[in-house]
Amino acid sequence: MRIDILTLFPEMFSGVLQTSILGKAAEKGIVQYKVTNFRDYSESKHGTVDDTPYGGGGGMVLKPEPLFRAVEDIAQGTKPRIILMCPQGRPYRQAIAEELAREEHLIFICGHYEGYDERIREHLITDEISIGDYVLTGGELAAMVVIDSVVRLQPGALGNETSAVTDSFSTGLLEYPHYTRPAEFRGWKVPEILLSGHHANIERWRLKESLRRTLQRRPELLEQLELTKEMSELLAEIRREQEENGQ
Repeated sequence: MRIDILTLFPEMFSGVLQTSILGKAAEKGIVQYKVTNFRDYSESKHGTVDDTPYGGGGGMVLKPEPLFRAVEDIAQGTKPRIILMCPQGRPYRQAIAEELAREEHLIFICGHYEGYDERIREHLITDEISIGDYVLTGGELAAMVVIDSVVRLQPGALGNETSAVTDSFSTGLLEYPHYTRPAEFRGWKVPEILLSGHHANIERWRLKESLRRTLQRRPELLEQLELTKEMSELLAEIRREQEENGQ
């Protein structure tokens, strides 16, 4: 996978892209990053990339010319997904991460100032993505979030290939609780079933605890999920247990 990032602050990405999973994925040749300052594509001798909005109002608006030139130079006749990080975009979900992870080339546009010339939205980008209903200083942090979630899905990026499959949201559920040694710590014990060695029972327990955690913390996710017979039975068990415990 190739990932290009267009930003006015390329130095923000140096540590992130060289560290942990993102850095190791690049070292293994799984992904190639390139960070470009799109100010370099300005025709102004001062490197101007923004201007005041037509019709008046506060703030500055990113001009279309530098971004169009940058994308066209980077794409070189290919058809990458061109992603605008923007609070007006579609809310980011794990399903979108999985969709983007299947692409060969992604270009992220990280804006600043008041906004973008509308022609960028209409004629340049393929996707607008928002990581939440709040406003950041720029699109860099949001792009880092999306890039991290996409790269970790690449084959070979994680040391344990089952990790991405069982992560929260990958199955539509929140992930089950995890435990490690010691089996008892300050009087708190690991559930006996995890020590039993009975893999079928462990998997059933994990599914039940995923359902329990989702029901408690993000019940709306269950409404979007197509429940299997086993999941429906486990949910019924959980609700009975809650009633018995007065919850």
